[in-house]
Amino acid sequence: MSFAHPQEQLQALFDRPGALLVTRAAGKAPKPPPRQPGIASDYVQPYDDIFIAMLAEGRVQAFNGHVDLGTGVRTALAQVVAEELDIDFGLVDMILGHTSATPNQGPTIASATLQISAVPLRQAAAQARHYLVGKAAVQWGVDAQALSVANGVISAPDGRSATYWSLLEGEQVRLEHDAQVATKPASQYKTIGKSIPRVDIPAKATGQLVFVHDVRVPGMWHARVVRPPYVGRDSGDFVGNSLISIDESSVAHIAPEIRVVAIGDFVAVAAEREEHAIKAAKALKVVWKQPPDLIDLSDLDTAIRAQPYQERVLLEQEQVGAETPAGVSLECSYLWPYQMHASVGPSCSVADYQEGHVRVWSGSQNPHMLRVELGRLLQLDEGQIEVIRMEASGCYGRNCADDVCADAALVSRAIGRPVRVQLTREQEHGWEPKGSAQLIDVAGGLDTHGELRSYELTTRYPSNDAPTLALLLTGTTSAEPRMLEMGDRTAVPPYSYPNMRVVCHDMAAIVRSAWLRGVSALPNSYAHDSFIDELAVAAGRDPVEFRASNLSDERARDVLLETARHAGWQAGSRGSRGRPDADGMLHGRGVAYARYTHSRFPGFGASWNAWVVDLSVHAATGRVTVTRVVVGQDTGMVVNPDGVRHQIQGNIIQMLSRTLKEEVAFNARGVVDLEWGAYPIISFTDIPPIEVVQVQRQDQPPMGAGESSSVPAPAAIANALFDATGQRFRSAPFTPDKILRALEGAETAEALA
Repeated sequence: MSFAHPQEQLQALFDRPGALLVTRAAGKAPKPPPRQPGIASDYVQPYDDIFIAMLAEGRVQAFNGHVDLGTGVRTALAQVVAEELDIDFGLVDMILGHTSATPNQGPTIASATLQISAVPLRQAAAQARHYLVGKAAVQWGVDAQALSVANGVISAPDGRSATYWSLLEGEQVRLEHDAQVATKPASQYKTIGKSIPRVDIPAKATGQLVFVHDVRVPGMWHARVVRPPYVGRDSGDFVGNSLISIDESSVAHIAPEIRVVAIGDFVAVAAEREEHAIKAAKALKVVWKQPPDLIDLSDLDTAIRAQPYQERVLLEQEQVGAETPAGVSLECSYLWPYQMHASVGPSCSVADYQEGHVRVWSGSQNPHMLRVELGRLLQLDEGQIEVIRMEASGCYGRNCADDVCADAALVSRAIGRPVRVQLTREQEHGWEPKGSAQLIDVAGGLDTHGELRSYELTTRYPSNDAPTLALLLTGTTSAEPRMLEMGDRTAVPPYSYPNMRVVCHDMAAIVRSAWLRGVSALPNSYAHDSFIDELAVAAGRDPVEFRASNLSDERARDVLLETARHAGWQAGSRGSRGRPDADGMLHGRGVAYARYTHSRFPGFGASWNAWVVDLSVHAATGRVTVTRVVVGQDTGMVVNPDGVRHQIQGNIIQMLSRTLKEEVAFNARGVVDLEWGAYPIISFTDIPPIEVVQVQRQDQPPMGAGESSSVPAPAAIANALFDATGQRFRSAPFTPDKILRALEGAETAEALA
């Protein structure tokens, strides 16, 4: 359910009879870091945060600042609440991401919802339960430890019982959130660990769910934006300064009341009917300055190396007694391309700008930070802005969802009406912040005994947080290049090299880019686990055994070995290694392990994950067919096993697409791939059999489950390609043309030898 009360209705919860609220005083919440340097928020809302509201009619409202991006967290969070309260799951209504209702818990990123932001909610539910059990114990004159709770009914050994709701009758109870409250041990779980069907699926399957695209409000007009010619670029003095002129008469014939809005390089047209806005956006005559040429990104390696940077040393380690002479030394570079979020539905928003209050319906993954940016854009206090979070097209990172909210707000303010803005496919593809390219150099090797000796890694990640576009186009925010320290996730390898040096070259974005699933950890792990595979081969050791012997983390070894066992891994077996069978096919198997370490360095770990991939390569065409994927994951406490399994399956499908097919192309103006034909993604016929292994750890804290299983994918596929072709692939995506070139090069080298 969505929560669409205005603020005064939310405030009424505090005075409602027959209710118990667990709250946190306004201003006591830890402040999430600003998304942009210099844009922090000092706003303190006029009411306390609510985590749990138990209402007289027998229902519970639970509030969390994160949002459901299709990951099923609405269901899982409700399970956590139901578990701690000992009530039926169906009695819990989750309110997510609404800025006027939920705590500001930062953006929904890094798979941190259940691992981190669910903790206060769980504590609040446990606190409510303890209070009500204690209240019953006092009334009955018994020890609270002697009471039991089932389905919201408190029972005493002598047969007396009462419901939560009867104990609250006529009262208004406020409890200050207690982070020290005792929560349930795993041995008592009844709801956590059950595969409860997701609450959002029925409405989606039957077409009843109201997505942000479906929002309609009285008096609403439609608008379309006209973007400048520097497609997908957001830094440089031309940004916000390229508009020369607009001929408004060029659209006057379309409808009587076409409105044109222009502020800096922000241009939009609005009309009462959507088809008129679409026609006007196409017909509007706009003259722009020619932007300077983008640097040549056809050679990403050279382009990234040429960027200015600041070196940041993450780790320097020299183990005493590690002076064993080098036996095998390798130097490798690994290149990851720019990629799209490629949301199937272009971003959309509705905004209603009223004097003193602005309401925005949004698909943002970060509604509270969006409110900060809208406040700056509109020069309003945050308290005057309400962001209502709606379901939208999937993103798993920063797409154009925030941009279109700012577009709608600007147009609504200009024309004095509610406005719906939807981007075109070309605008979504062109302007969404791309998942950044990344370049990693690794040097290291083995000692004379075939054991790990050294590892030196330098990672380069030209990305930032991609400020909301309207801030840049209107000149509200400077378009100077911005550098963020974002390239260091999982930069330290999981393997026990005695000598290590890990360095990050922090650099500004080259094109508009921000986070995409696996945020810098994925390419870093691609380097880690491709390199360890090369060392295993050089040492004459089995890739699984060699990894396991060099993992000091017991849970890492367990998930690797359990995944290999389930996959039927045979130590010492080899694939085709470049020798086709009678049908001209090459066959290989690859393995990789990773634990996604996220947040500010050194960060903290999410789930442990391992992949085993089987694939075939057609030697004459280079086409890859993945025939089987086995992925094992240790998620700690699993709230909803089906939910975790579905997340892993989704990651597998997305990563097969990203690793084998996806890469953004650029020309001198910017992004080239503006439609699906230019940016291929995986098709249903390419999806192999998928097997998921969930390592049971219900007695451990929950770990981030959402994106961990994406991180080992490129290395596992690259290692399987080596086993099939005998060639190492260090530049993704692994397209047929790259594979053919490698095979042809190997044939030439063999002939010359």
